[in-house]
Amino acid sequence: MMTFLEKTLGFDPKSMKLRTELIAGATTFLTMSYILAVNPAILSSTGMDKGALFTGTALAAAIATLLLAFMAKLPFAQAPSMGLNAFFAYTLCQTLQYSWQHSLAIMLIEGIVFIIITFFNVREMILHAIPANLRYAISAGIGMFIAFIGLKNAGIIVDKQATLVGLGAFTPTCILGIIAILLSGILMARNVKGALFWSIIIATVIGIPMGVTVIPGSWMPVSAPQDISPVFCKFDFTGLLNLKTVLVVFSLLLINIFDTIGTLMGLADKTGIVETNGNIPRVKEAMMSDAIGTTCGAMLGSSTLTTYVESASGIAEGGRSGVTALTVGLFFLFALFLSPVFMLIPSAATSGALVMVGVLMIDSVKKINLQDITEAFPAFITMITMVLCYSIADGICLGILSFVIMKVCTQQWKDLNWTLCILAVLFVLNFVIDA
Repeated sequence: MMTFLEKTLGFDPKSMKLRTELIAGATTFLTMSYILAVNPAILSSTGMDKGALFTGTALAAAIATLLLAFMAKLPFAQAPSMGLNAFFAYTLCQTLQYSWQHSLAIMLIEGIVFIIITFFNVREMILHAIPANLRYAISAGIGMFIAFIGLKNAGIIVDKQATLVGLGAFTPTCILGIIAILLSGILMARNVKGALFWSIIIATVIGIPMGVTVIPGSWMPVSAPQDISPVFCKFDFTGLLNLKTVLVVFSLLLINIFDTIGTLMGLADKTGIVETNGNIPRVKEAMMSDAIGTTCGAMLGSSTLTTYVESASGIAEGGRSGVTALTVGLFFLFALFLSPVFMLIPSAATSGALVMVGVLMIDSVKKINLQDITEAFPAFITMITMVLCYSIADGICLGILSFVIMKVCTQQWKDLNWTLCILAVLFVLNFVIDA
């Protein structure tokens, strides 16, 4: 068994423990399982069948994550992107007036283009062109971003008209989120194995008497998978051969490329697999599983898939191999039959794991060269705009843009490369198009 795991999933019995990998996978799944509820809720606003969307979401996440486990042998997980599902529903379908069938066709086109540019190493070339200080900033920025998601999910931080964001009211959900955050911190400080996993479970149980964890009266832990036929391969390519569609696909590509690249860089830094020259082992395979997953996701009625920053919760638990990803993928398959159980976990119960991941990832800041303002300024822009724009991709775009501008204006040409300069031009064009 160990030999099989070592060859197919990168499991090293000398430095890794199977129990740790399994707990890491369970933790990652529990932390990101909210997508099983959120993705159908968002996409169903377009008129798509909600039950079919649940099945499509679970299957798409399982396929992509299992591909990543065997192809890349990394402890990451993939699922429909939280930003791009909103782009699908609110931008493509509502603002641009595409039908959801047209939108699924656009997602399929994007997935195929993704596979092509990944095969020709375009994404890997972009990854290697990003300077070291920006990589550290991306890692720290992702930590801040994921912590912000946790605070937002629990209602601890809410939107306010006067100040954009502010402290929320102490509702039961907010209180449960605070309990989850403190609990995860205490368990981590006491070196409890599976601290983040247990904090999610305990917080979910505590949420029952508080009314946050809701158990329906006729609740049963097992149910048959929902029928996926209402959304399966429902593509409509009519009328898509125009400039508007080309620009839409281009925007989707830019967002997803840098969302995935940023997440992979941040997560790889936390696993300790980054080589001295900055290369990430098997990164091409990780990107290819993402591209194939996006194509399969479109067939299953889902929006674009991406590598999840919540994978950091499993990494924090000690996940280092494809066994962690395999566990996550199997959980998504089990969720097809045990959806009532997984749907019980309130988002507030996962907030502790998300905030603690932010704490663990912020240490990348100390590696940034803060003495050189041409390095420190782009790093700061990267981190702060990730949080304030609520987008990893926007943070990376603005960080690279500011890096190129600073280096050009101070005539530090040796710090630039053609890939960065071309990307900067593309980012400007993309922002102009979006405007």
